Amino acid sequence: MAAPTRTDLITVITDDHRDVERVFAELESEPEAGNRKDVVDHVIAELVRHSVAEEQLMYPAAREHLDDGDQIADHEIEEHAEAEKLMKQLERKNPGEPEYEQLLAKLIADVRHHIKDEENDLLPRLREACSAEELDQLGERVLAAKKIAPTRPHPHAPSKPPANLILAPGAAFVDKIRDALTGRKS
Repeated sequence: MAAPTRTDLITVITDDHRDVERVFAELESEPEAGNRKDVVDHVIAELVRHSVAEEQLMYPAAREHLDDGDQIADHEIEEHAEAEKLMKQLERKNPGEPEYEQLLAKLIADVRHHIKDEENDLLPRLREACSAEELDQLGERVLAAKKIAPTRPHPHAPSKPPANLILAPGAAFVDKIRDALTGRKS
């Protein structure tokens, strides 16, 4: 993923969204590419890191600063859980299998819907509700959280503080070992 040009929360999140969209476009334009599994594994790792950081930092900020923040955060977390289930199923399949391509198409559609929701509703509202300093601090913390986040989907792991803050580093450690042993590029 490209380094963000600014480090406020909104920029960090939207830069991630643009990077994911570029990978999705590549996957859609080159369905027969020989490195398809590697590209999908890479985007899964990025999506997991991004989701973990959002759940640890952005959604608690929404809960704190927005009147309906609990409902918004719960909805976004539900969407993350559904995406993680799809990613877990994708890990067990291979490109070229009909179910693999169906799962991938659903994941892409679901993530695009999630991105649209965040960019059209949640992010503008957080920009209004939080100070520039808060957004800068959150952006820096998101970048730091992504560096130590898991790289594989864990659909049954906790997604709310404090449990997600405690368990994510352990899951990340195990994921990095699995990635190294399997040669998976994350």
